[in-house]
Amino acid sequence: MATVIDGKQVAASVIDTVKAATAALDKQSGVQAGLAVIIVGDDPASHAYVGSKSKMAKECGFKSVQHTLPLETTQEELAALVASLNADDTIHGILVQLPLPKHLNSEPIIQSILPEKDVDGLHVVNAGKLAVGDLETGLVSCTPAGAMVFVRRTHGEDLSGLNAVVVGRSNLFGKPMAQLLLNANATVTIAHSRTKDLPAVCRNADILVAAVGRPEMVKADWVKRGATVIDVGINRIAAPEKGEGKTRLVGDVAFAEAAEVADVITPVPGGVGPMTIAMLMANTVIAAHRAAGQTPPKF
Repeated sequence: MATVIDGKQVAASVIDTVKAATAALDKQSGVQAGLAVIIVGDDPASHAYVGSKSKMAKECGFKSVQHTLPLETTQEELAALVASLNADDTIHGILVQLPLPKHLNSEPIIQSILPEKDVDGLHVVNAGKLAVGDLETGLVSCTPAGAMVFVRRTHGEDLSGLNAVVVGRSNLFGKPMAQLLLNANATVTIAHSRTKDLPAVCRNADILVAAVGRPEMVKADWVKRGATVIDVGINRIAAPEKGEGKTRLVGDVAFAEAAEVADVITPVPGGVGPMTIAMLMANTVIAAHRAAGQTPPKF
């Protein structure tokens, strides 16, 4: 039976490091890390996410600013707010909660955030820095950064000689995850819906990362015995056993059967999920250290 990674526990240890680094930066340089979160409209799920991000930022000792804008906010008004936060030296991280309402175009807004304040790691400059292996000045997208913490804690910093397969090629996760694994010297394959004989490709993986958004697609016979399996999927499926109309969360991996074959596996929920907010806090404290000319902590 596989060792199940406790994402909440690992996330808590990341947050402990963030708190210590935040306090040390304030003491040494008089700089308080600052995070600004922008939310437009009244989507309940987005508000729940933003609430938890703002709460965690305060817990970490950050200056936490939340801008809640009405649904009818224009593209120009949103762009002006981002520009004012770019110019604010007390704000080190800017996060625009996605998805934006349909009448707003998110891409130019995201690209207008200064790359050094782009704590979501979505700016093309940060994507480019990751692509060329510059982890010293870029910021990495939070979910792949969190998944990579699990990989490093399992296999160490150097993945030389290990085969990694990332199933999924999204700009948000698949591509940056592959780059992180490559930077750590793994031999990396990016597989996707057009890959021929996907199960055979997956069976070659010492590190298998699933991010396709298809419930329990990765079966036990796709997993190499002794592999590390990182499940990034979050899918809601019907759970009639809980009662009529009830649902439950599952990942992209058939957890129970894959856990019989894998050596290490992440659960859903409670695996990669908690790491996303933790790495957002990590990116903010890294950005604050860089802005103050200090060496940022490692995660």
